[in-house]
Amino acid sequence: MNLVDHHCHLDFPDFAENRSAVVERARAAGVGVLVTISTRIRNYDTYRAIAEDHDDVYFTVGTHPHGAHEELDIPVEEIVRLSAHPKCVGIGEAGLDYFYKKSPPEAQAEGFRRHIEAARITGLPLEIHTRDADDDTGRILEEEMAKGPFTAILHCYTGGAELARRAVALGHYVSFSGVVTFKKSDALRAVAAEVPLDRLLVETDAPFLAPEPYRGKRNEPAFVAHTATALARVHGVTPDELAAATTANFHRIFRKASPASGGATA
Repeated sequence: MNLVDHHCHLDFPDFAENRSAVVERARAAGVGVLVTISTRIRNYDTYRAIAEDHDDVYFTVGTHPHGAHEELDIPVEEIVRLSAHPKCVGIGEAGLDYFYKKSPPEAQAEGFRRHIEAARITGLPLEIHTRDADDDTGRILEEEMAKGPFTAILHCYTGGAELARRAVALGHYVSFSGVVTFKKSDALRAVAAEVPLDRLLVETDAPFLAPEPYRGKRNEPAFVAHTATALARVHGVTPDELAAATTANFHRIFRKASPASGGATA
């Protein structure tokens, strides 16, 4: 399979001692592109350095909702400026997390809207984190789309069918992680079955949420193949067909990650 892991965290301490080996294992497993995701704009230099060290690794710029209140002093214009780096291929992750509530909901919403504006200005896709916030996430997406178009991905999706439908109706994408392989994830697999193949993505969110048969262990990008295989079963297609569809979707929206864009080198 020719796959992409559009959402992993190679900067996390879990990978500090063997990051290059992790990237090599991903290549050996057929994962041709990795995107390491920003959780703090102030750590931008770290993400950039990791991407510059590996030809097939890219990065994003943004603030995770857990830290939204800590980076509201960073204006949209700065996010846009930082995103101009040739290997910065997306905005985020940003969004709403009402499960942990590490940041006030008002700060999360403000940060979310700022990142949407940056995505709208740059044309780069927005990686959205949403947990226990389906109604507000859907509302904000619809309100912001009315102001002007942008592209977004609901990453590591674990929400309900209605938010997924609302996102797809807006032209956005829904991405599934190893959670979709878990034995008790029947409801999530039912949601995944509703997402059209041309709006579907796969990811690891590594080092978190390793798929079966690695559940409970450190996740890494090579394991995205197991998620792809599970989604192929859900959609009644072969793993190769699922991989081809999700990889094509990735390159459609992450245009800077395509060699033809000139974004393949720093």
